[in-house]
Amino acid sequence: MRTLYVVTHPEATHHVEGVVGGWHDSRLTPTGIRAAASIAQALRAQIPDGAEADRFSSDLQRTRQTTEQVAELFGVNPILDHRLREKSYGVAEGKPQEWLDRRFVPPPPVGERMDHDEGVEGAETKAEWAQRIYTAMDEILQRPREHQIIVTHGGSLTFVVASWIRMPIESAGYASFRAPSGSITTLREDDFFHNRQVVSLGDTHHLDPAP
Repeated sequence: MRTLYVVTHPEATHHVEGVVGGWHDSRLTPTGIRAAASIAQALRAQIPDGAEADRFSSDLQRTRQTTEQVAELFGVNPILDHRLREKSYGVAEGKPQEWLDRRFVPPPPVGERMDHDEGVEGAETKAEWAQRIYTAMDEILQRPREHQIIVTHGGSLTFVVASWIRMPIESAGYASFRAPSGSITTLREDDFFHNRQVVSLGDTHHLDPAP
């Protein structure tokens, strides 16, 4: 049986500054660093001692900082992969969110959505974004491990899950699997039917303050 634990990085500076994230290389806030430690503890509680656990992470600072907390408890060096980054917003990255909001062209309700031009220079299309996540996931799943941890971003989680359930990439234009910052999504494949479950989506119980 294979279980994937997909972590969305916790609070980062671009969240509190109100600027566009994407490939803007923001860092975790002090609140985010504390949340990353809670994420690591939650994963340690779910993965048996002595079990091998692959660890993959986006290479941006906020995800690297998150996965460093996990490393302290698991002692496994992460594989940093730029393909697990958030969507690139081109020239909008690091600018105020309202700057992007004024220029953003939403996709049509019907018709072409994956290659839709959002009106922001240098931004990835949804198709480009999805393709790199799907390719990274294909390589991750070729590795024979019972436990795998993936640290990524809130937007990219959609395509991690879509890839996991083998949604055709051309059908992913309407997909949206939303999860809060600092959440853990658990995905599991059984050994008999090889069905792929979404066991939990965006769990944040580990972030609840202790009573």
